[in-house]
Amino acid sequence: MPNRAIFLTLLVVSLSACAQSPATGGQAAGTPPRSPATPPVSLTPQIMYEFLLGEIAGQRGDLKLAAEAYTNLASRTRDARVARRATEIALYARQSKLALRNAQLWQNLEPESIKAQQTLASLLVGAGRLTEARPYLASWIRAGKPEQAFMQLHSLFARQGDRAAVAGLVADLAAAYPALPEARYAVAQSAWQAGQGLNALNALDEVLRLRPDWEQAVLFRAQILQQKEGEDAAILYMRSYLKEHPQAREVRMAYAKQLARAGRLEESRQAFEVLVQDTPDDPEPHFALGLVAMQANDLDAAQASFLKALDLGYEDKGAAQYSLGQIAEARKDYDEALRRYKDVTGSQSFEAQLRVGLVLGKAGHLREARDWLTGLTPSGEAQVVRVAQAEAELLRDVKRHAEAFDVFDRALKHYPDNLELLYDRAMAAEKLNRLDVLERDLRRMIQLKPDYAHAYNALGYTLADRTSRLDEAIDLLQKALNLAPEDPFILDSMGWALFKAKRYPEAVEYLRRAYAGRSDPEIAAHLGEVLWVKGEREEARRVWQGGLKADPHNESLHETLSRLAP
Repeated sequence: MPNRAIFLTLLVVSLSACAQSPATGGQAAGTPPRSPATPPVSLTPQIMYEFLLGEIAGQRGDLKLAAEAYTNLASRTRDARVARRATEIALYARQSKLALRNAQLWQNLEPESIKAQQTLASLLVGAGRLTEARPYLASWIRAGKPEQAFMQLHSLFARQGDRAAVAGLVADLAAAYPALPEARYAVAQSAWQAGQGLNALNALDEVLRLRPDWEQAVLFRAQILQQKEGEDAAILYMRSYLKEHPQAREVRMAYAKQLARAGRLEESRQAFEVLVQDTPDDPEPHFALGLVAMQANDLDAAQASFLKALDLGYEDKGAAQYSLGQIAEARKDYDEALRRYKDVTGSQSFEAQLRVGLVLGKAGHLREARDWLTGLTPSGEAQVVRVAQAEAELLRDVKRHAEAFDVFDRALKHYPDNLELLYDRAMAAEKLNRLDVLERDLRRMIQLKPDYAHAYNALGYTLADRTSRLDEAIDLLQKALNLAPEDPFILDSMGWALFKAKRYPEAVEYLRRAYAGRSDPEIAAHLGEVLWVKGEREEARRVWQGGLKADPHNESLHETLSRLAP
């Protein structure tokens, strides 16, 4: 090697720096100064060999050999800096036993190092040796900033399986800090992870007694209440807290979002309006208010809120543009919708590009819409599926079912076991009366995902509606109900299959349950027909009229009415 002399000189300098330099080299910020009493280490041939072995192994990617070489070097030199380096390399090489051995040596050689204590404690915790970790954790907490240390404990114990032991250890550590809210918060976190809900709530009550304005603790308590007692309990708690702390912005934001998730849109809207009034220059509540208004179908208010959010510099401009595109599309202002969707950037960009194709189709430009969609460059299986579904939707809207089938057929050549594509092709095959393809695809889905209730449902319903294989259909639908007993569409399918089998009392029972769960017009068509055949014609007419009110143009309802009650 031409530069061998230079290379060896650099190695000697590097080793000398590691073994003999003052202890300030490489010291972590916040670590107490080390004693300068570390004796110099002679560069013996053996030490030089082990150093060379570790460095060259690391450069060549053999991290296990590098970790072993540095472990031997640390043991031989008994130098804290070498022990620290050996610990770091072993951790990087995922050699946990070597890392623990080196960390123990490092902490023994440098007992006042907070970093050594933290590293050793972390490795002991990872090994499940909680009792041994306790004194190092206590020392680390004392030596640094206790409030920060307690807030880091949750991530430190994240992979520890014995949650109850962790909760006991954290409670023990926190006992020395009765007036520190962060200590009580750590107790709450570990108790909740251990399934000790009441202990977690009690600890959070103590946190808020010590620090009443800590919104993070309030939100954690609301989260626990929601999971233990339901969303109403969480809503009531946050509402009560806001009465005493009306300026708690994060709590009010969470409260408003919780109300929206619960479908209490007017209350949610009022909560967001308070946020808008309190912080008029903050774009986030304006955007959230727009989402709630759009969910309530108040498109004018939603548009105004989204535009205001954009004017104030809302960070996720793509989301606001996408929402404005949805509003324009709902108003059939297709030119505006296209403009908005094409301006979308960020995480919703691909979905917006799909909407461009669908809007072009709605505007009557089917050829341009298909060209747009086929010109997209999907990344990965999920996006390929979405493009195929969008193109097929365009074709279904104009009753070109054979072409829609071909779209899914082509996509399945690339992803033959994709469940969504198999289901979509099966439904396209049904439109073409290709029941052999439908059955093959749905049975393949069941084979791939035996707990997929809707595959059993689709196959069972089709066999009942289109064939004489009623016993087989009912068996498939019973399997679907075992997986999803309250699904209204599966209940409807079972009711229809029982009707086809002339088991009318059972059919009505299932169809009533289905219609009570979801007043869908197609369920109304089925329920009305069974009632009509049973002679309960006035009730049948009421059910049909309710279905028509929900969807005046529903094909199934109109076909049923024209056939039975013209």
